[in-house]
Amino acid sequence: MMMVNRARAALVIGANLVLLVPAHAADASAWDGTQRSAVRLIAGGAVNGSASLRAGIEMRLAPGWKTYWRYPGDSGIPPRFDFSKSHNVKSVNVRWPAPQRLTDEGGTSIGYKHDLIFPLEVVPEDRSKPVTLSFAIDYGVCEKLCMPVDAAAELTIDGKATEQDQRIAAAEARVPKPATLVQDGAFSIRTVKREASRITVDVAYPAGESVDLFAEGPAADWALPVPSPVQGAPEGAQRFTFELDGLPPNTKPDGATLRLTAVAGERAIEVPYRLDSPN
Repeated sequence: MMMVNRARAALVIGANLVLLVPAHAADASAWDGTQRSAVRLIAGGAVNGSASLRAGIEMRLAPGWKTYWRYPGDSGIPPRFDFSKSHNVKSVNVRWPAPQRLTDEGGTSIGYKHDLIFPLEVVPEDRSKPVTLSFAIDYGVCEKLCMPVDAAAELTIDGKATEQDQRIAAAEARVPKPATLVQDGAFSIRTVKREASRITVDVAYPAGESVDLFAEGPAADWALPVPSPVQGAPEGAQRFTFELDGLPPNTKPDGATLRLTAVAGERAIEVPYRLDSPN
């Protein structure tokens, strides 16, 4: 009987000790998806020198499956994010890791064929209180067939450092950096020329690396062709061309600002370019 009483006492003491351990917010939500693809939210800590909190949308893709960038190219469904059901959230900025060119019998699209994290910059309404980040996503995945997918997740973020911080920081490093046209530099967009409806771009890149270029219009209803690599670039550069096709009806390109994204290895840059009258 004495041994049983001692065992019960030990259980009570152990339970009390568990209650005394402070609770910590989880650093990741549950996965929502299937074997083809799934998403979840992950939480990081506060951004140094800012009122923002670090978070991310993690997406996993089965081998052979792909999803799309904010501009999908010839075809595809770009992800659409909804954070309207969040609490204590002033704004959420979704950042896009550099994509890759995806070519198949259906044409050329822009997106991802690997697991990835979309970094989030979350600004709370009240920095002294935790944030409940709630989001829904609509996106497309393709293998031989393409299908739309929807998912949702929710996670509390308290601004404390988590085990996800390094992974989110690595994803942030893959987001294209703002840049301008420059004539030198190991990795840069050197020149952009317009002749009638054709745009020609020279991208300098480090030796031993491959380089690619993507072009977006000033609004989502612009559907520019994916730039094609061509011959004729100076040494140390790759030349790309594309036509000013896919503009909205009754839209003139003059004065519009394009966004050019160059990707070389693990680095990427974004350069704005204002379309003047053709030469």
